[in-house]
Amino acid sequence: MTAGVASHNRLMTQANEGGKRVLIVDDSKFVRTTFNRILSASFAVQEEADGEAGWQALQSDTSIGMLFTDLDMPRLDGYGLIERLRASGDARLAKLPIVVISGNENERAKKRALDAGANDFISKTADAPEILARIDNLMRLHTAKNELQSTKQSLELSATHDPLTGTLTQHYLITEGRKRFSYARRHMTQLSVMALRIDSHAEVTQAVSKDVADQILARVAKLVSGMLRAEDSIGRMADATFVVISAGTGAPQVQAFAKRLREQLEAAKVSYGGKALRIRGSTGIASLGTDTVGAVEDLMKVAMHRLERSEPMHAPAAIPAEKRAALPPEVDAALRVLEGLDAVRLDQFADEIARRLAPLVQLALKLRQSGREKIAKLVG
Repeated sequence: MTAGVASHNRLMTQANEGGKRVLIVDDSKFVRTTFNRILSASFAVQEEADGEAGWQALQSDTSIGMLFTDLDMPRLDGYGLIERLRASGDARLAKLPIVVISGNENERAKKRALDAGANDFISKTADAPEILARIDNLMRLHTAKNELQSTKQSLELSATHDPLTGTLTQHYLITEGRKRFSYARRHMTQLSVMALRIDSHAEVTQAVSKDVADQILARVAKLVSGMLRAEDSIGRMADATFVVISAGTGAPQVQAFAKRLREQLEAAKVSYGGKALRIRGSTGIASLGTDTVGAVEDLMKVAMHRLERSEPMHAPAAIPAEKRAALPPEVDAALRVLEGLDAVRLDQFADEIARRLAPLVQLALKLRQSGREKIAKLVG
């Protein structure tokens, strides 16, 4: 079997399986007819006489799987057509295989076409076996690239840790966060999120290098990770931005932790090449006990919003003493006894006190949250 016949058979199979069409754009009727005759044995072929008409056809017909285009054309030339495709927000058009139908273009013109995004060149005088073989090779390469990209995306989604910092990947952090959020809502426990941005990362990159800045970023991530509890999760969300999800932790505790963390970062002594490098960080905090949200992603968005806008998280306003509900005498007396315990005795009975009070506290938090959601719906 000759190479031309083999290429034709493979192309026929691909065309039948994928239902793909080929678009030929050339202002020469002779060139279009010649290429149409060769390609129509393997593909459904469409012709257009200029780049503008070709662009309209590509936008409206999603079955077009390859473009053959001349460079010198009226209205919109081949360079402009290629550039439009590669700049398109439509992934199908941005990745479309493009073959330039080459006449007597010099090397400079070919380089310009390649720089614009062309994949290959075929001479206007090429015979059928050569054209079919080149198309076959290009389609194989295009398929391999798509498969590689798909594999890469699958690996990124399946990866659990960021290779540079050792923290969780964004995808896995959200997966873990959903579990924490579901547990917190089901058991009426607390959950807080802290967004941390290393503000000095860009400055360090300019002062030394990206590699050194990344090494420092990895050290910062290790420092932060070392300050967390086993039940906390930290993930890298962007180049120098992390998110910490703290289970069973309220807003005051996370705010105190964020303050302590910023102080430690600023006190850290880092130098490179005799230069002292300052490490500065900003934080944004959100808490399930304070912010009304429906998912951990929403809680993370609130924290990131406060980080970007440098907005503090405001705790719910305290109820004035004169407006607080009066407790029954026996309940008030029991609470005063607990409040009066010294540290030694409190430690002695801590487990039993926590066991007895936990259901009451959870119920109180549930009722409080339910009231806030009702108010939010009325206001909204």
